Amino acid sequence: MGCCFYFSHIPPFEKSIISDDCFAPNRFTLQTQQRCGFRKVAKKVEPKKGVAEEAEQNEILHKKGVAPAPDPPTPHVPTRSFGRLVKPFVFTIGFTGCSFGGAAIWQYESLKSRVQGYFDDVKADWLEKIRPQKQGDLRKQVNQWWNTLSDGQKTVTGIIAANALVFCCWRVPSLQRSMLKYFTSNPSSKVLCWPMLLSTFSHYSLFHMAANMYVLWSFSSSIINMMGKEQFMALYLSAGVISTFASYVSKTAMGRFGPSLGASGAIMAVLALCLHDGHILMIFSCQQALKAIVALDTTGLILGWRFFDHAAHLGGALFGIWYIIYGHELIWKNREPLVKMWHDFRTRGPGTGGNGSI
Repeated sequence: MGCCFYFSHIPPFEKSIISDDCFAPNRFTLQTQQRCGFRKVAKKVEPKKGVAEEAEQNEILHKKGVAPAPDPPTPHVPTRSFGRLVKPFVFTIGFTGCSFGGAAIWQYESLKSRVQGYFDDVKADWLEKIRPQKQGDLRKQVNQWWNTLSDGQKTVTGIIAANALVFCCWRVPSLQRSMLKYFTSNPSSKVLCWPMLLSTFSHYSLFHMAANMYVLWSFSSSIINMMGKEQFMALYLSAGVISTFASYVSKTAMGRFGPSLGASGAIMAVLALCLHDGHILMIFSCQQALKAIVALDTTGLILGWRFFDHAAHLGGALFGIWYIIYGHELIWKNREPLVKMWHDFRTRGPGTGGNGSI
């Protein structure tokens, strides 16, 4: 099972200043006399300079043309401010609505093109039969392989390709700063909204990406046969953003800030959808697995485990369960007014005469 990871590495310059004394037991010193009879001379403690003395020294240095030593920079400590989560919350609601609205329009356009392209497909098949066949044509072999895939596998192939591309970008040294800024989610970062989506396609570890994509590929056919590719894509993207927002809330509440990345929140929503597919339950007990993962993530969230982003896992799973029980009825089955508005907009274009004909 894939998971969202925390970055917990210590930078090299910090490792160099950590000595063995930091990990030794508690030590104490005794002020005793030496046995030879001599006493240790106590070191004179120089009094700290006052504000007036520091100002006088800076003035002397200024007259000599020497710049005073700058004050050491103070480290940035993230504040536990829930006000910073207002913008990510609005982004989550807006992105979820746009995802399902775009999916409804996508489904309308797909059905329309499927009907209009029926005769084009018949003509293409006829031309393929009379056209001389090429031996060893790579494009033809790729097309044959693509035609053997199910609709679900074709849909998630694009998701897997996007994850693989982002994984390769992590290996480019010149892109490290941008990748950390936009492809990891952190509530203490300056950029909060777009990383909620982009981090869903981001994996730094090959095993992390392979585990997530394997789960997605395994359940893609059954899930998309049940929901359709348009509704599935809307739910997958929305679950990724919602799970990241759950991670933001958890990190802000506990004061444990740090970057996270991975598609596990969205995949947890996919696993929750498996509960209503009896065919999958005959192959793999998703219900028991989901309960075990939810219990593990709840325990990790309470105990403060930081290797996985347990809040993101729980957010994705709860959103998937909510969508099964309530969301499908409230959102997807009420898409007809939006589709009708889009149909009216499409049929009132130039050349239709405004009579509603396509």
